[in-house]
Amino acid sequence: MSETAVHQPAWRRGTVTNNGIRLATYELGDSSKPTVLLVHGWPDTHHLWTHIAPRLAEKYHVVAYDCRGFGDSDRPRQVAAYRLDELADDLYAIAESVSPEESVHVVAHDWGSVQTWEAVSRPRAQARIASFVSVSGPNLDHLGQFVRDQVANPTPRHLRNVLAQTTSSAYTGLFQLPVLPNILLRVMGSPTVWKQFLRTVEGTPPENVDVADSLRRDMVTGLALYRANIRAKLLRPNPRTTAVPVLQVVNERDIALRPAIYDNTATYASKLWRRDTPTGHWLPYTHPDYLTGLILDFLAVQTNSGEPAPAIERARLFAEPRALAGKLVVITGAGSGIGRETALALAERGCELVLADLDLAAADETAHACKVAGSAAHAYLLDVSDTADFAAFAVRVRDAHGVPDIVVNNAGIGLAGGVLDATDEQVDRLLDVNLRGVVTGSREFGRQMVERGVGGHIVNIASAAAFTPSRSLGLYSASKAGVLLFSESLRAELAEHRIGVSAICPGLVDTNIVSSTPIAGLDAETERSQRDRLDRFYQRRGFTPDRVASEIVAAIERNKAVVPVTVEAKVGYRIYRFAPWLSRIGARQKVTG
Repeated sequence: MSETAVHQPAWRRGTVTNNGIRLATYELGDSSKPTVLLVHGWPDTHHLWTHIAPRLAEKYHVVAYDCRGFGDSDRPRQVAAYRLDELADDLYAIAESVSPEESVHVVAHDWGSVQTWEAVSRPRAQARIASFVSVSGPNLDHLGQFVRDQVANPTPRHLRNVLAQTTSSAYTGLFQLPVLPNILLRVMGSPTVWKQFLRTVEGTPPENVDVADSLRRDMVTGLALYRANIRAKLLRPNPRTTAVPVLQVVNERDIALRPAIYDNTATYASKLWRRDTPTGHWLPYTHPDYLTGLILDFLAVQTNSGEPAPAIERARLFAEPRALAGKLVVITGAGSGIGRETALALAERGCELVLADLDLAAADETAHACKVAGSAAHAYLLDVSDTADFAAFAVRVRDAHGVPDIVVNNAGIGLAGGVLDATDEQVDRLLDVNLRGVVTGSREFGRQMVERGVGGHIVNIASAAAFTPSRSLGLYSASKAGVLLFSESLRAELAEHRIGVSAICPGLVDTNIVSSTPIAGLDAETERSQRDRLDRFYQRRGFTPDRVASEIVAAIERNKAVVPVTVEAKVGYRIYRFAPWLSRIGARQKVTG
């Protein structure tokens, strides 16, 4: 292609004819392997898959084609020729030609996804379509029904959803007009202008965008897609169900499609995986490696290849959308307490868990419980105070499971008693685990998240002690105050990369950290007596770690910065902010806990 410097794969070109319409096809890979059919949208051609097809072809027979009206395929003049039922017929004709004996796996984007939804909603889909990866393209019948349901129950949230999508879809109204959009698109159809537009709206690297020489003509011809389908589907939706396994990739920064419109997909897809990601509409261009990984993971599940599928929930399908489903999560200190309960809470939400602990047997027990809950889980031995070992662990996780979407730096220890009574060894161990371990985990996995470029979330477990000074918890408070301020600073640093950071500040929570906390300056018998008394007090308090885990999940979902958990933590946080002198008075009291 003369207008792009992007290196083209060595496609094997061919044609398939459907009802007199000639469709240009492009193949890669071994035709004896399962077939993956790639379907582009507007205003693209098979060039959309330039960065993705070669990697898929290492394991699969890959076929792309130019949809009717685009690239080297025929361009019917009648608008009716671009109805979804016609486009679905084209897809079936391609599938039957390139893979006559076996069903195909379909990966589709934008209008390619829209037309594939039409195809998988037909009864014959189960025999011809093995699975479907939908990127940036809704089922228009689902969308029409979504709008009807939201308007029929006009709560403020529902009205916001409709208004947001209407605003994002305003351009489709322009595309219904005669003449004006044709003139506009002839300007936009310059490859230089189009690449600059994509760079402006969602930061797409121009060097990643591969366009055909027919771009200007494709843009204008493709207006027929909007004119033939939008009004009819939205005014008279006919949502149908499908049993084809579907991975729905929801781009949270999609300029054209708001995430809420996909919330009813599970009503009509009985085998649905959903992956929410803070990316934009043209994901095949902006993050091709990331999307390729999602596709390969999903195909590994659907083809029963036996290969690990780190980014896709493998065991559980779900009946309603859950934004955390399929996310890869790393949790330190996962063998007990808050770490274990957080793992179980995220397993219930369909996450894959990497569980690290100084006690490998405890981590294994948590992993087993997560598997019983229906999620993949992997146990690792880790001492977070060993910086070199932690860095090596981060590399092992990336290589074996992928870059984590969520990291929970939970591992921690306690130390009570006077600052002057603590030994140097106790101080070093406390700071190495509680502060340096959090810093290391955040840095190592944070770098991976930044390099991947699709966001993420880091959770650091601080404590109410971070803002509640105490004469008997000075060193512990210092370590947790460090975690709190470090987390707030890191949150500011990583915001531009769409990586959230949350500091969780529990108060009096009944975990085994109390029973194992050393108390500096006491003989063994006195220390044991005071520790037992504290342990009984925490047990009577009755605030269990599963309640902290719920707050952690909420912090991830809502991207909260600082989360005081218990009542005393919430009160203490506000006192320290607005009446710190009260905190100082309280700190003088001889209370350990």
